[in-house]
Amino acid sequence: MGIFDKIFGIDLRLENQPDVKFGRYTDAYKSNAQYDAWERSIESFEAEKYLESYEFFLKYLRDENIANVNHSIQNGVITFEIFQGSKKLTGTADNNKITVLSKVAHTNKPNIGFMRRLMEKNYFLKFSRFALDNDNNLIIIFNSNSVVASPYKLYYAIKEVATHADKQDDLLLDEFESLTPVDVSHIEDLPIEEKEVKYHFIKDRITSTLNIVDTTTLDLNQYPGALAYLYMDLNYRLDYLTKPEGFAMESMERIHRSYFEKDDKSIGQKNIAIKRDLKEMLARSKEEYFKELYLINSTFGVTSPVNHDKVASFIDGELGHMDYYYEQGHKEITMAIPGYVVGYCFFNYGLPKPIHAFFHLYYQIVESKYFRDLGFTLNYYDEVKETFDKRAIIKSIKYIVSENDNRFPKLNPNTSRLNFDNLVLFAKSYILMVRNLNMMRKD
Repeated sequence: MGIFDKIFGIDLRLENQPDVKFGRYTDAYKSNAQYDAWERSIESFEAEKYLESYEFFLKYLRDENIANVNHSIQNGVITFEIFQGSKKLTGTADNNKITVLSKVAHTNKPNIGFMRRLMEKNYFLKFSRFALDNDNNLIIIFNSNSVVASPYKLYYAIKEVATHADKQDDLLLDEFESLTPVDVSHIEDLPIEEKEVKYHFIKDRITSTLNIVDTTTLDLNQYPGALAYLYMDLNYRLDYLTKPEGFAMESMERIHRSYFEKDDKSIGQKNIAIKRDLKEMLARSKEEYFKELYLINSTFGVTSPVNHDKVASFIDGELGHMDYYYEQGHKEITMAIPGYVVGYCFFNYGLPKPIHAFFHLYYQIVESKYFRDLGFTLNYYDEVKETFDKRAIIKSIKYIVSENDNRFPKLNPNTSRLNFDNLVLFAKSYILMVRNLNMMRKD
């Protein structure tokens, strides 16, 4: 297994590369066996064979590459575990009822601060609720009679439990000292060397971006969109490449939400808020970041699957903005635009596998130093000499094609149109190459 296979389940074997995971988990890549289990779950539910329906439903959720779901049946009762990030969900089900819960944190003494916080959260939950169990654990729980617990309802109900538990535990533990972690034995710590590289990358990228903002000759009051490109490219790049949890992840999500929120704030006002969030991230200590860099498995993705037409349309709407800034000599802002395209797609979409692989390769090229620091040996771009390893880039592109040609037989990227004169021209030509792919699927 190599660079891409551990990232999102694509078997691209480039030997002797480190096992580093990137980006947010997506559940868009289901196997035929999983889809078959889903259909059988529905059929069993409609036949009122509820226990059988639950078993097929759990098989549908299970990703064999990461073993994210476990279950057993004894005396007419299914007992199961579902992993989502830093949290474990446990559940039981029989022909009459189903219960699923996750322990979020433990407290020796209930505090009005976090209790009120979770009561407010309950107002917005559709299927589940936060509660306090008999052992003073803060939990989120869903239960239902089997007769109304269809696979469709189960999917969204359990996803709600999983995603809210995963998000709230780190946030509550970071804010309330009276809370302690619970049910975290499944979390795997990252090597200290990897944490060091990711921590310094976060700090360096935020610092360099703020320095660009302070020193650019472009009037950012007149061109607030240019500043937004810098900030959002940075935000999505850090999210995908460092994959933090807890406060750092919430900060990146807050930056995304605040920028795209439909309110009466101007882009300039939103940029001010984003800069404040970035400075807050910059001020955090190494110890705080290290606590939020760990390895987890997930079951539910937060991104929605899209087809290539959606990606192509987004590229069409953004890439043309590069020309003005390039002609005016603003290289960093120009490069932020294709970076924004790639990062936005990773952050928001469950991309088709080839697009995911090509966009990951884009980051490997433009962030070659970061990947070298992580231990990757393919040096696609030399930042000092400003030269490309054309052969390695084209070889990797062809490798992605070969690993996807059974499903996308007409992929055939036009590498002859890649422009290696400089990084900006390469970035634009590369994104256009992806935009023009023939993504017709083999039936």
